[in-house]
Amino acid sequence: MRGVFLDTLTMKLEELDTSALTNSLDQWDFYETTPAEKVAERIAEAEVVITNKVIISRTLLEQASKLKMICVCATGTNNIDLAAAQELNIPVYNVKGYAGASVPQHTLALILALASKWHRYHNDVFAGRWSQSTIFCLLDHPVVELAGKTLGIIGFGALGQKVAKLGEALDMRVLVAESFSGTPAEGRTPLQQLCAESDVISLHCPLTEETDQLVDEQFIAEMKPGALLVNTARGGLVNEQALADALRSGHLGGAALDVLSQEPPPASHPLLDRDIPNLIITPHNAWISRESRQRLLNGVVENIETWKSESTSHP
Repeated sequence: MRGVFLDTLTMKLEELDTSALTNSLDQWDFYETTPAEKVAERIAEAEVVITNKVIISRTLLEQASKLKMICVCATGTNNIDLAAAQELNIPVYNVKGYAGASVPQHTLALILALASKWHRYHNDVFAGRWSQSTIFCLLDHPVVELAGKTLGIIGFGALGQKVAKLGEALDMRVLVAESFSGTPAEGRTPLQQLCAESDVISLHCPLTEETDQLVDEQFIAEMKPGALLVNTARGGLVNEQALADALRSGHLGGAALDVLSQEPPPASHPLLDRDIPNLIITPHNAWISRESRQRLLNGVVENIETWKSESTSHP
Protein backbone atom coordinates (compact mmCIF):
# COMPACT_ATOMS: atom_id res chain seq x y z
CA MET A 1 0.00 0.00 0.00
CA ARG A 2 1.41 3.35 -1.07
CA GLY A 3 1.01 6.80 0.43
CA VAL A 4 2.15 10.29 -0.51
CA PHE A 5 2.61 13.38 1.67
CA LEU A 6 2.35 16.40 -0.62
CA ASP A 7 3.63 19.25 1.57
CA THR A 8 5.89 18.07 4.40
CA LEU A 9 7.53 21.51 4.65
CA THR A 10 4.41 22.72 6.50
CA MET A 11 5.26 20.27 9.31
CA LYS A 12 9.08 20.41 9.49
CA LEU A 13 9.14 16.62 9.86
CA GLU A 14 12.85 16.48 10.74
CA GLU A 15 11.94 17.79 14.21
CA LEU A 16 9.31 15.10 14.79
CA ASP A 17 9.11 11.38 15.46
CA THR A 18 7.88 10.05 12.13
CA SER A 19 8.40 6.34 12.80
CA ALA A 20 4.69 5.58 13.29
CA LEU A 21 3.86 7.35 10.04
CA THR A 22 6.50 5.59 7.96
CA ASN A 23 5.46 2.23 9.41
CA SER A 24 1.75 2.79 8.74
CA LEU A 25 2.01 1.87 5.04
CA ASP A 26 4.35 -0.22 2.90
CA GLN A 27 5.69 2.71 0.89
CA TRP A 28 5.73 6.49 1.28
CA ASP A 29 6.66 9.32 -1.05
CA PHE A 30 7.43 12.61 0.72
CA TYR A 31 7.50 15.99 -1.02
CA GLU A 32 8.36 19.25 0.72
CA THR A 33 5.97 21.17 -1.54
CA THR A 34 3.77 20.26 -4.48
CA PRO A 35 2.84 22.87 -7.09
CA ALA A 36 -0.60 22.60 -8.63
CA GLU A 37 0.72 21.23 -11.92
CA LYS A 38 2.40 18.30 -10.11
CA VAL A 39 -0.50 17.11 -7.95
CA ALA A 40 -2.08 14.74 -10.48
CA GLU A 41 1.23 13.03 -11.18
CA ARG A 42 2.13 12.60 -7.52
CA ILE A 43 -1.20 11.16 -6.38
CA ALA A 44 -1.73 8.93 -9.44
CA GLU A 45 -0.29 5.77 -7.82
CA ALA A 46 -1.21 6.55 -4.21
CA GLU A 47 -3.91 4.90 -2.17
CA VAL A 48 -3.45 7.34 0.74
CA VAL A 49 -2.75 11.05 0.30
CA ILE A 50 -1.73 13.45 3.06
CA THR A 51 -2.08 17.16 2.40
CA ASN A 52 -1.98 20.20 4.61
CA LYS A 53 -2.82 23.00 2.18
CA VAL A 54 -2.43 21.48 -1.30
CA ILE A 55 -5.75 21.77 -3.15
CA ILE A 56 -7.34 18.56 -4.40
CA SER A 57 -10.16 19.30 -6.83
CA ARG A 58 -12.90 17.14 -8.31
CA THR A 59 -10.88 16.68 -11.49
CA LEU A 60 -7.87 15.45 -9.54
CA LEU A 61 -10.02 13.07 -7.51
CA GLU A 62 -11.61 11.64 -10.63
CA GLN A 63 -8.20 11.05 -12.19
CA ALA A 64 -6.70 9.35 -9.12
CA SER A 65 -8.12 5.88 -9.75
CA LYS A 66 -6.18 4.19 -6.94
CA LEU A 67 -6.97 6.77 -4.26
CA LYS A 68 -8.80 5.31 -1.27
CA MET A 69 -8.28 7.86 1.51
CA ILE A 70 -7.28 11.51 2.08
CA CYS A 71 -5.74 12.75 5.32
CA VAL A 72 -5.82 16.50 5.84
CA CYS A 73 -2.89 17.36 8.08
CA ALA A 74 -4.93 20.14 9.68
CA THR A 75 -8.42 20.81 10.99
CA GLY A 76 -9.81 22.74 8.02
CA THR A 77 -10.78 20.72 4.94
CA ASN A 78 -11.66 23.55 2.58
CA ASN A 79 -8.80 22.57 0.23
CA ILE A 80 -10.57 19.31 -0.65
CA ASP A 81 -13.65 19.01 -2.88
CA LEU A 82 -15.62 17.18 -0.20
CA ALA A 83 -18.71 16.67 -2.34
CA ALA A 84 -16.66 14.97 -5.05
CA ALA A 85 -14.82 12.85 -2.50
CA GLN A 86 -18.10 11.66 -1.05
CA GLU A 87 -19.48 10.81 -4.48
CA LEU A 88 -16.33 8.83 -5.27
CA ASN A 89 -16.44 7.08 -1.89
CA ILE A 90 -13.08 8.51 -0.81
CA PRO A 91 -13.16 9.27 2.93
CA VAL A 92 -11.53 12.51 4.08
CA TYR A 93 -10.08 12.63 7.58
CA ASN A 94 -8.91 15.71 9.46
CA VAL A 95 -7.35 16.21 12.91
CA LYS A 96 -8.86 18.29 15.69
CA GLY A 97 -7.60 19.45 19.04
CA TYR A 98 -3.86 19.17 18.37
CA ALA A 99 -3.18 22.89 19.00
CA GLY A 100 -5.19 23.07 22.21
CA ALA A 101 -2.21 24.36 24.19
CA SER A 102 -0.21 26.15 21.52
CA VAL A 103 -2.89 28.49 20.15
CA PRO A 104 -4.14 29.77 23.54
CA GLN A 105 -0.51 30.35 24.57
CA HIS A 106 0.12 32.37 21.41
CA THR A 107 -3.12 34.27 21.87
CA LEU A 108 -2.10 35.22 25.39
CA ALA A 109 1.33 36.31 24.14
CA LEU A 110 -0.31 38.63 21.61
CA ILE A 111 -2.65 40.11 24.21
CA LEU A 112 0.26 40.70 26.59
CA ALA A 113 2.32 42.31 23.83
CA LEU A 114 -0.49 44.73 22.98
CA ALA A 115 -0.96 45.62 26.63
CA SER A 116 2.66 45.79 27.81
CA LYS A 117 4.36 46.94 24.56
CA TRP A 118 7.33 44.77 25.53
CA HIS A 119 8.27 44.21 21.88
CA ARG A 120 8.51 47.95 21.26
CA TYR A 121 10.62 48.50 24.37
CA HIS A 122 12.86 45.62 23.32
CA ASN A 123 13.44 47.36 19.98
CA ASP A 124 14.14 50.63 21.79
CA VAL A 125 16.85 49.00 23.89
CA PHE A 126 18.75 47.68 20.87
CA ALA A 127 18.24 50.96 19.01
CA GLY A 128 20.27 52.63 21.79
CA ARG A 129 17.40 54.62 23.30
CA TRP A 130 17.80 53.18 26.81
CA SER A 131 21.52 53.89 26.78
CA GLN A 132 20.76 57.49 25.82
CA SER A 133 18.00 57.98 28.39
CA THR A 134 18.38 60.73 30.97
CA ILE A 135 16.45 58.59 33.51
CA PHE A 136 16.75 54.95 34.58
CA CYS A 137 13.88 53.66 32.42
CA LEU A 138 11.86 54.35 29.28
CA LEU A 139 8.19 55.39 29.37
CA ASP A 140 7.58 56.14 25.71
CA HIS A 141 4.87 53.55 24.98
CA PRO A 142 1.74 53.48 27.14
CA VAL A 143 1.24 50.25 29.10
CA VAL A 144 -2.13 49.09 30.45
CA GLU A 145 -2.92 46.55 33.14
CA LEU A 146 -5.23 43.77 32.05
CA ALA A 147 -6.47 43.10 35.57
CA GLY A 148 -9.98 44.46 35.91
CA LYS A 149 -10.41 44.82 32.14
CA THR A 150 -13.00 42.91 30.11
CA LEU A 151 -12.06 40.14 27.68
CA GLY A 152 -14.64 39.30 25.03
CA ILE A 153 -14.45 35.83 23.50
CA ILE A 154 -16.12 35.14 20.14
CA GLY A 155 -16.20 31.41 19.51
CA PHE A 156 -16.32 29.28 22.64
CA GLY A 157 -14.98 25.94 21.54
CA ALA A 158 -11.96 24.32 23.17
CA LEU A 159 -9.61 27.17 22.22
CA GLY A 160 -11.97 29.96 23.25
CA GLN A 161 -12.58 28.25 26.59
CA LYS A 162 -8.86 27.99 27.31
CA VAL A 163 -8.26 31.63 26.41
CA ALA A 164 -11.12 32.57 28.74
CA LYS A 165 -9.39 30.70 31.59
CA LEU A 166 -6.15 32.52 30.84
CA GLY A 167 -8.00 35.81 30.95
CA GLU A 168 -9.54 34.90 34.30
CA ALA A 169 -6.06 34.04 35.60
CA LEU A 170 -5.10 37.64 34.81
CA ASP A 171 -8.11 38.86 36.83
CA MET A 172 -9.99 39.87 33.70
CA ARG A 173 -13.77 39.82 33.44
CA VAL A 174 -14.74 37.44 30.64
CA LEU A 175 -17.72 37.80 28.31
CA VAL A 176 -18.65 35.08 25.82
CA ALA A 177 -20.56 35.99 22.67
CA GLU A 178 -23.82 34.35 21.71
CA SER A 179 -23.47 31.36 19.40
CA PHE A 180 -23.87 32.00 15.68
CA SER A 181 -25.91 28.81 15.48
CA GLY A 182 -28.74 30.60 17.22
CA THR A 183 -28.87 28.03 20.00
CA PRO A 184 -29.51 29.84 23.30
CA ALA A 185 -26.86 29.29 25.98
CA GLU A 186 -26.87 30.52 29.54
CA GLY A 187 -24.37 33.21 30.34
CA ARG A 188 -23.78 34.33 26.76
CA THR A 189 -23.63 38.01 25.79
CA PRO A 190 -25.22 39.63 22.72
CA LEU A 191 -22.52 40.53 20.21
CA GLN A 192 -23.29 44.26 20.21
CA GLN A 193 -23.05 44.39 24.00
CA LEU A 194 -19.80 42.41 23.96
CA CYS A 195 -18.31 44.90 21.49
CA ALA A 196 -19.35 47.87 23.61
CA GLU A 197 -18.01 46.48 26.90
CA SER A 198 -14.85 44.57 25.95
CA ASP A 199 -11.40 46.06 26.33
CA VAL A 200 -9.97 43.08 24.43
CA ILE A 201 -11.82 40.94 21.87
CA SER A 202 -10.33 37.60 20.87
CA LEU A 203 -11.67 35.67 17.87
CA HIS A 204 -11.91 31.87 18.00
CA CYS A 205 -14.87 31.10 15.75
CA PRO A 206 -14.75 29.20 12.45
CA LEU A 207 -15.03 30.99 9.12
CA THR A 208 -18.56 30.42 7.82
CA GLU A 209 -21.14 32.34 5.82
CA GLU A 210 -22.31 33.90 9.09
CA THR A 211 -18.84 34.93 10.25
CA ASP A 212 -17.24 35.95 6.95
CA GLN A 213 -16.09 39.59 7.38
CA LEU A 214 -17.60 39.57 10.87
CA VAL A 215 -15.30 42.35 12.02
CA ASP A 216 -16.41 44.97 9.52
CA GLU A 217 -16.79 48.76 9.76
CA GLN A 218 -19.98 48.48 11.79
CA PHE A 219 -18.52 45.91 14.19
CA ILE A 220 -15.44 48.06 14.74
CA ALA A 221 -17.55 51.20 15.23
CA GLU A 222 -19.43 49.38 18.00
CA MET A 223 -16.20 48.38 19.74
CA LYS A 224 -15.13 50.29 22.80
CA PRO A 225 -12.79 53.17 21.85
CA GLY A 226 -9.20 52.12 22.49
CA ALA A 227 -10.09 48.40 22.57
CA LEU A 228 -7.72 45.69 21.36
CA LEU A 229 -8.54 43.03 18.76
CA VAL A 230 -6.81 39.64 18.54
CA ASN A 231 -7.39 37.10 15.77
CA THR A 232 -5.78 33.66 15.85
CA ALA A 233 -8.70 31.98 14.05
CA ARG A 234 -9.18 32.78 10.34
CA GLY A 235 -8.18 35.85 8.35
CA GLY A 236 -11.52 36.06 6.59
CA LEU A 237 -13.24 36.97 9.85
CA VAL A 238 -11.85 40.49 9.54
CA ASN A 239 -12.39 43.21 6.96
CA GLU A 240 -8.72 44.08 6.75
CA GLN A 241 -9.08 47.54 5.19
CA ALA A 242 -11.60 48.52 7.87
CA LEU A 243 -9.17 47.34 10.55
CA ALA A 244 -6.31 49.33 9.01
CA ASP A 245 -8.49 52.44 8.93
CA ALA A 246 -9.55 51.97 12.58
CA LEU A 247 -5.95 51.64 13.73
CA ARG A 248 -4.84 54.67 11.77
CA SER A 249 -7.71 56.75 13.15
CA GLY A 250 -6.95 55.69 16.72
CA HIS A 251 -10.44 54.28 17.31
CA LEU A 252 -8.83 50.96 18.21
CA GLY A 253 -5.92 50.82 20.60
CA GLY A 254 -4.25 47.96 18.80
CA ALA A 255 -4.64 44.68 16.99
CA ALA A 256 -2.69 41.44 16.88
CA LEU A 257 -3.24 38.91 14.10
CA ASP A 258 -1.83 35.48 13.39
CA VAL A 259 -3.93 35.01 10.25
CA LEU A 260 -4.70 37.01 7.12
CA SER A 261 -7.22 36.52 4.33
CA GLN A 262 -4.46 35.56 1.90
CA GLU A 263 -1.51 33.48 3.08
CA PRO A 264 1.25 34.16 2.36
CA PRO A 265 0.11 37.76 1.87
CA PRO A 266 1.16 39.84 -1.14
CA ALA A 267 3.45 42.76 -0.46
CA SER A 268 0.51 45.04 -1.34
CA HIS A 269 -1.67 43.64 1.46
CA PRO A 270 -3.48 46.54 3.22
CA LEU A 271 -2.22 45.49 6.66
CA LEU A 272 1.45 45.37 5.67
CA ASP A 273 1.80 49.13 5.38
CA ARG A 274 4.46 50.35 7.81
CA ASP A 275 2.41 53.40 8.79
CA ILE A 276 -0.30 51.38 10.59
CA PRO A 277 0.18 51.94 14.34
CA ASN A 278 -0.16 49.40 17.15
CA LEU A 279 -0.40 46.38 14.87
CA ILE A 280 1.28 43.03 15.45
CA ILE A 281 1.21 40.32 12.79
CA THR A 282 2.66 36.84 13.18
CA PRO A 283 2.87 34.45 10.19
CA HIS A 284 0.13 31.90 11.03
CA ASN A 285 2.35 30.18 13.57
CA ALA A 286 0.18 30.02 16.69
CA TRP A 287 -0.07 26.25 16.13
CA ILE A 288 3.57 25.42 15.36
CA SER A 289 5.03 24.28 18.67
CA ARG A 290 6.89 21.00 18.27
CA GLU A 291 4.47 19.37 20.68
CA SER A 292 1.49 20.57 18.66
CA ARG A 293 2.94 19.35 15.38
CA GLN A 294 3.72 15.96 16.91
CA ARG A 295 0.13 15.64 18.12
CA LEU A 296 -1.06 16.57 14.64
CA LEU A 297 1.15 13.95 13.00
CA ASN A 298 0.05 11.36 15.55
CA GLY A 299 -3.55 12.22 14.70
CA VAL A 300 -2.88 11.60 11.02
CA VAL A 301 -1.42 8.18 11.82
CA GLU A 302 -4.42 7.36 14.02
CA ASN A 303 -6.70 8.25 11.11
CA ILE A 304 -4.77 5.97 8.77
CA GLU A 305 -4.92 3.10 11.26
CA THR A 306 -8.65 3.67 11.80
CA TRP A 307 -9.27 3.64 8.06
CA LYS A 308 -7.20 0.46 7.62
CA SER A 309 -9.15 -1.24 10.40
CA GLU A 310 -12.50 -0.19 8.96
CA SER A 311 -11.44 -1.25 5.45
CA THR A 312 -10.47 -4.68 6.75
CA SER A 313 -13.73 -5.18 8.63
CA HIS A 314 -15.85 -3.83 5.74
CA PRO A 315 -14.17 -4.95 2.52
